[in-house]
This record gives sequence, C-alpha cells and structure tokens, in this order.
Amino acid sequence: MLKVQEFYKKYKELLALEGTLSEIGFGKSIKVAEVERPGLALTGFLKWYSQKRLLVFGRGEMEYLRELSDELRFKRLEEVLSVGIPCVIVTRNLKPFPEMQAILKERGIALFRTQLATADVMRKLTVCLGEEFAPKMSTHACLVEAFGLGILIQGDSSVGKSEAALGLIERGHRLVSDDIVILKRREGFYLEGEGPELTKHMLEIRGIGIINVAHLYGAVCVSEKARIDLVVRIEEWDSGHFYDRIGLEEKFLEFLHVKVPFYMLPVKPGRDVVLLLETVVLNHRLKQRGYHSAKEFNVKLLDTIRAREKRKSSIS
Repeated sequence: MLKVQEFYKKYKELLALEGTLSEIGFGKSIKVAEVERPGLALTGFLKWYSQKRLLVFGRGEMEYLRELSDELRFKRLEEVLSVGIPCVIVTRNLKPFPEMQAILKERGIALFRTQLATADVMRKLTVCLGEEFAPKMSTHACLVEAFGLGILIQGDSSVGKSEAALGLIERGHRLVSDDIVILKRREGFYLEGEGPELTKHMLEIRGIGIINVAHLYGAVCVSEKARIDLVVRIEEWDSGHFYDRIGLEEKFLEFLHVKVPFYMLPVKPGRDVVLLLETVVLNHRLKQRGYHSAKEFNVKLLDTIRAREKRKSSIS
C-alpha cells in the first residue's frame, strides 16, 4: 500500500500536482496499481465500476459534467466518488466543481489539480504505480552487468562474490549492487535488480573494506539497475560432489514466480573465476541465439556411435 501523503511527496514534481483541499485525505492508502477515468460511470452505468482505483478527471469528463443540471451533476458525482477511492486528480488545470469539492471533503478524499494533459498524467501514473506495487524481494548476492546481461552472483559468505565482481569491473563490466540485491518482477514475466540506496556503488572487499566503485573506476563502471538474465552460484570445490561436465541439463531458479537460468560454478585455487564467469555469460548469449554447444556435441557423439555400430555390423 502507498499512503496518499507519500504519493504526493514523491510524485508532486513529476505530475505537477497541486493540492486543493489542504491535507484532507492524506491518511488514505492507494491499494491497487490501477488508474481509471470515470467516463461511462458518470452516465450512471456502474456495473463494472471499481471503487478502489485512483480517479483522473480529464477535459472530456469535466465538459460532460458541465452540461448536466446541478442536481444531476451532484447525483452522478455522489455515485462515482465512493469512500473507497484513494484520491482524485483533475487535469489541464481545470477548476473542480463546487459539488465535487464538497463531496470529496465530506468523504475525506484528497483532490489534486495538474496542468498536464490527461494522457500524459495517465501514462506517468501507470509507470509510477507499477513501480510502487511491483512484487519485490531482497536476496544476498552481487549483481553485475556483463556483456549486456545481468548476472546475479550467489554464494556463501566469504566465498569470493565481491572479489569476482571486482574482477569483472576491472574488465570493463558494470556493478549494480553488492551484498544485497532488491529484485522486482516487471510486467509479470522478468526480473529487475537494484541495490539499496545506502550501499549504492559500494563494494565490500575483505582486508580492504568498503570501496566506492564509481569513484575508483568511474561512473561508466556502475549501473542503477539491470535485468536478471542468469544466476551463477559460486561454491567451494567439493571433490565428493558430481559436477556436470557437458551441460545438457537446463537448470533454473525461481524468484517471485519467475524462472531464471541457473549455473553452478565450483571454485578452487588456480581457477580464474572472473574468466569462468565471462565464459558462462558468453555461452548463455549463444544459447539465446539458438546455438547450444553441449547439444551439438551430443548430436555428434550419437552420430559417431551409430557410425561405429554400422561399421561393426557390416564387418560381421
């Protein structure tokens, strides 16, 4: 939920909002990420009308109300301006009707005006509320953008995630966040990651401490956010564990009901982790373009086996 007062403070400049009823209704909450123009509801058809959405009155609605009699206008506004509405925005700097102000004041609903056009307000509101209400979670990891792909590096504490991220930065890639990554589900089908404001552009290296990547390597080496394209988990090499040597099996991790390709990367002294991470990313890009090295190898292997069996049968 988003308090109307918080909404006003955060998006006042973006939406050019001006409060017209003092701070009445600022304690209400916006509960859904949906915006609506009353339109048809003003004619009295309320069958599919939602009473929870933020309402926007544009020039069309205001002109229609202006043509109604005072009595009918008051009746229509009473029907539309239900108590459940979080707030009302009137666009194009149009003057709200006295009936509208009286009803909103009585029901404790905030009223704002803006000089922006209705279409512009609707577009910006959709983006703002989508950002506020996007499903989100935080995870312990590093997020780096390499070769245009967002790579979420997981692993136990002190396994070397931050050092691997630093190595990628030295090779020209970009840091998004270290230690804590906030994941958001976008448009219902992909994930986007960013870092907390407190630790933005910071990297923790044991033995050195906190470093500011933007100051050390330049602003080109950091990014505010990135799409999560793959997850790589770094773990210490376990000689008793079986690791996939071909890569035929596709693995995924699920965050916020979105599946992301997953790779396990065992490390031990002598292995160039940064080079391996770059190889994982480049190989993943090839897969996205329809070229799967492991599957191609498997096809060649099967063809070779069939050819040998055919020669054996012909000899016998």
